[in-house]
Amino acid sequence: MARIFRPSQQFTDNQVTDESVYNQRRQLIKTLGFVGAGALLMPSAGAVDWFSSSKKTDMPQLRPLKHTKPAEYQSSETLTPFDKVTTHNNFYEFGTDKSDPAKRASGFAVSPWTLTVDGLVEQPFTLGLEDLDKKFSLQERIYRLRCVEAWSMVIPWLGFELGSLLEQAQPLSAARFVAFETLYDPQRMPGQANRFIGGGIDYPYVEGLTLQEAMHPLTILATGLYGKSLPPQNGAPVRLVVPWKYGFKSIKSIVRIRLTDKQPPTTWNRLAPQEYGFYANVNPDVDHPRWSQASERRITDGGLLARNRIPTRLFNGYEEVAPLYKNLDLRKNY
Repeated sequence: MARIFRPSQQFTDNQVTDESVYNQRRQLIKTLGFVGAGALLMPSAGAVDWFSSSKKTDMPQLRPLKHTKPAEYQSSETLTPFDKVTTHNNFYEFGTDKSDPAKRASGFAVSPWTLTVDGLVEQPFTLGLEDLDKKFSLQERIYRLRCVEAWSMVIPWLGFELGSLLEQAQPLSAARFVAFETLYDPQRMPGQANRFIGGGIDYPYVEGLTLQEAMHPLTILATGLYGKSLPPQNGAPVRLVVPWKYGFKSIKSIVRIRLTDKQPPTTWNRLAPQEYGFYANVNPDVDHPRWSQASERRITDGGLLARNRIPTRLFNGYEEVAPLYKNLDLRKNY
C-alpha cells in the first residue's frame, strides 16, 4: 500500500565560534579499561580539522544509481560536502578516529553480499545486493544526521523505505521489534579483530527499533548518497537511516534484519545503558550525562574560522514522528 507522507522541513543555521565537546565518548571506553589513554574517539588532527578542508582519501569506485527526487524529501538546507560526509565517520569496525574508516575501508569489497529478513514473519527471505537494486526504486532523501556527540550533517541519501522491505516478509501479529546486525568479518574489519582498533566493543554491532518506528515512512535503508553507491566507510552496501534518532542507531553494513516480540539488545545500550538508551531520540531537553544536547555543530564547507552552531530540535526537527511516542516518557525512555 502506498504511503503518502510529507516530512517537516528545515531551520536556519546560526554561526558562533565557541568550542564544544566532541570526543568525550572516549572517556567511557577508557574508564571501562578497553584501550590506552589516547586511542579512542580522537579526530586525527584535532577538533578543528573536522570543519577545515578535508584531506583527500583514496575512494573506491562508486556506481551511479538511478533514482528519483521526490519534492517532499528535498531541502534548501546547505548540504554537507561529499568529502566531509565520507571522511568524518564513526564506524568502529574500521577504527575509532574519525578518519580511520575512510583509510581502512577503502578496499572493502561489498559484492557478493546478502541481506536476510527473518524471525516473526510469514515469508523469511534472503536477498543479494543485485536483488535490492531490482526490487526497490531508490529515492533521494535529504535528511539531517545528528550525532550523539553534538555534531550534525545534511546528507542526500539514496534509499527506499524499510517498511516496503518488511511488508514483503509479512510480519506476524506477535512481532513488536526489529533487530539489525552488521556483518561480522574480522579479517576485513580490523576493529572487530583488535580491541585497540575497535574500542573493545562486543561485535557484531547490533541495533533495534520498535516495529512502528521501522515501518514509519521516514525510516529508510540507504544504498547510496550523492547520487552514487555508498562508500564502505559510510556503511556500504546497505545501512539504516532513522533521521530523528542519534546517528549510532543508523547501523551500517547490515546482513540481517530479524523481527521479534522482545526488545533486542543494542550495542551502545549494552555497553553503557546509563548513557545510551534504546530509543535514542534526538532531544535537546535530555542531556547526555557528560555533555549538553541543547545545541549542535553543523558540519558545512567552512574553513578553520567557520563554526556553525545551531539549536537542536526535538526529534531532530522531524516532529511528525511524535505520535509514535504519545504515551512514552521521553526522559525515562531516552
